[in-house]
Amino acid sequence: MLIARGDVRHTPAGLPALDLELGHESTQIEAGSDRRVTCELAAVALGALAQRLAQVQVGGHIRCSGFLARRYRTGASVALHVTDFEAIDADTASGTVSAGKTAAYEPNARR
Repeated sequence: MLIARGDVRHTPAGLPALDLELGHESTQIEAGSDRRVTCELAAVALGALAQRLAQVQVGGHIRCSGFLARRYRTGASVALHVTDFEAIDADTASGTVSAGKTAAYEPNARR
């Protein structure tokens, strides 16, 4: 779920950039038992993807893929660098994600 987003800004190189806060919710198997997982994750999108994500309503359900990297050059916190996303219907999300993808929100997903 898209929890919050900033305004589109531009990097020193002139690329559009968008800072986001994503929410994740799923059920995972750990040590043979179900575990409900919820968390928030900082994210950033660059280029045309930033402009597309700026059109998503806060509260909208999206599935993102990307990679984790330091949020700031000298910091220890991480952010998801979004390389692709799709809008999903919260009521019918399948909860499956292709290998190598990171899900930003998957209601009641099992993996």
